[in-house]
Amino acid sequence: MQCREVIDRLSPFLDDELDPMVSREIADHVASCASCSAALERQRKLSEDIRARLEYHHAPDTLRARIRRDARAASRTVPGARAHSVTPWSWLGAAAAFAVVVGIGWVAVHGTGETQSAAIVREAVSDHVRSLMADHLADVASTDQHTVKPWFNGKLDFSPPVSDFAAEGYPLIGGRLDYLAGHTVAALVYQRRKHVINAFVWAAPNDRDGISPPATRQGFHVIRAAHAGMTFCLVSDLNPEELESFARMVTGTTAQRL
Repeated sequence: MQCREVIDRLSPFLDDELDPMVSREIADHVASCASCSAALERQRKLSEDIRARLEYHHAPDTLRARIRRDARAASRTVPGARAHSVTPWSWLGAAAAFAVVVGIGWVAVHGTGETQSAAIVREAVSDHVRSLMADHLADVASTDQHTVKPWFNGKLDFSPPVSDFAAEGYPLIGGRLDYLAGHTVAALVYQRRKHVINAFVWAAPNDRDGISPPATRQGFHVIRAAHAGMTFCLVSDLNPEELESFARMVTGTTAQRL
C-alpha cells in the first residue's frame, strides 16, 4: 500500500470502519513508515480534539417520553397475528423507525434555530478543521502571492485579493478552493507562529463594509469582514485580538464592527 492510499484512509482506520485486511495493511505500513506514522498521530490528536469540543444536544424530555410510550405500544402483540410472528425483539424495528420519524418531524417543526450567520460560522469551522488534516491545507503551496493569485484564474468567477504579510508576522502559505455559504470560495492560508489561519474569500458586492466581533465555536475563533465587494471569513485558534488585527490587515477595511 502506498503512502497516498494510507493517508486517505487514516480517519476510517482510526474509527475501525475498514475491512480487517485493509486495516492490517495500513497498520503494517504505518509501522515501517515514519511519515505515515506521524500523520496517523496528527489525525488521532485532531480526532480527539474534535470529540472533546463537540457540542451535544439532547432531545426534549417530551420527545423522549413519547418515543418510549410508542415503543411500549409497538411491543404489544397485534390481535389476530400468529403467535410465532412476533418475537420478543420484533418491536425494536418499529420503535427505531418511529424514533427516526418523530425526530425528523421535531426538527422540521422546530427547525435548527440556526441563523445564516451561525451557519456560516459552523461551516467555516468545519472547513478549517478538515483542511488541517494531512494534505488538505493547500492546493497551491507557495509563499509567493504572484504564484498563488494566478492559480485561481479560471477556477472562480472573481479574482481574490492575495497578499503576503510575512513582514508583519503573517506569512502566506498557499491557497485552495473550498465551499462555503452556498458557493465555491478561495481559501487563502496564512500562519501566525504555530497557528494556521484560513481566510475564506468570496464576491459579495451587496454586503455592507464592516467587520464582525469574533465568534467562537469548538475552540476556534471566527471573524467575518466585508470590504470593496468581497466578503472574508477568517478561522483560527489564534487569539481573537490578533485574528481581528489580521482580518483588518488582509481585508484592508478600516470600518467599525458590524
